[in-house]
Amino acid sequence: MEILFFLSIICLMVFMILATYDGAYLHLWKYELFNRDESLFEHKTHTVRALLFPIIVYLLFVDTSIIGFWIGLVLVLSDLIVLGIDAYSEKESRSFMNGLPQWEYILHIFANSFHFAAIILIVAARIEITNNGIFYSTDFMIRSNFETVQLIAINILPGGIILGLIHLLLNFEVGKQLWSSNRIKITCC
Repeated sequence: MEILFFLSIICLMVFMILATYDGAYLHLWKYELFNRDESLFEHKTHTVRALLFPIIVYLLFVDTSIIGFWIGLVLVLSDLIVLGIDAYSEKESRSFMNGLPQWEYILHIFANSFHFAAIILIVAARIEITNNGIFYSTDFMIRSNFETVQLIAINILPGGIILGLIHLLLNFEVGKQLWSSNRIKITCC
């Protein structure tokens, strides 16, 4: 079970690095997808996913209740559906740059692979498969390494929450104005 904890956290941390580069730098800073009419829908799907992420991390990596676990799984399914909608809409969304660059497409594949691998691994650590079926197990809570998983996840949450809130704010005109005025201050100095 400890190996599942270790691998889930490694995958989660790699995802956070890739997602920060992709979601914060490319989508928000470099391309400003929220400011492009053809990319508004893509930005909205990114917003939904950015808001779901910290909730999923909390429910699956920190919370130990069975209800939190099941709610987390429902949110993971929702996240997967939104990902499919996002991927389907990207061709039109990136028409201003003649489509999604191949390297960014590859980045998306790796980021999402690590994202869902982390989730699958932590779910595997929290269930037990017997001859009678698949059950939620509480055995993972007594493992000392689970406290490390919780600690790392708790430390990841603030960054995820901030990125989610920034995405949400940039859906509104006031957020776009704040972004533009502060971006000018950052880049000019």
